[in-house]
Amino acid sequence: MSLSNQIARILMDMLDSNGTTEIQRNELAQSLGCVPSQINYVISSRFTPEQGYIVESRRGGGGYIKITRIELDRPSLIMHTVNGIGGSVDYATCRANILNLLHSGAIDAQSAKLILAATGESALKSLPSPVKEQTRASIFKQMLLSLAIRKDD
Repeated sequence: MSLSNQIARILMDMLDSNGTTEIQRNELAQSLGCVPSQINYVISSRFTPEQGYIVESRRGGGGYIKITRIELDRPSLIMHTVNGIGGSVDYATCRANILNLLHSGAIDAQSAKLILAATGESALKSLPSPVKEQTRASIFKQMLLSLAIRKDD
């Protein structure tokens, strides 16, 4: 197992029943025998808002990093995602959001497949890049909004 995977697993295990953990980056790095920047890399790449986490940090002598798993009900999670998208979105960010919604149970596998297809590079290949990312954001938001107002909730 790679060092990044080990760090991610340790941090996931540390998330308590409330979905929150606080770490001291230097102490964790020392215990794992790595540099503190490796801890930063794992946190910035695997504990992102798109993946359902909020990361806060405080610098200084008693500094810490606090990781919180976002726990929202289905409609709130979908609306949180819609509000976080903005006017344009690249495919990697869109995909990360879709997978987070799928893994959290906010959308089902069929909906995820449809949204991935509608926002994918193949569907938007004829558009120039800035327009492509704006169109992707618009399609993604509209599809999520239609799911958020389903009658079966």
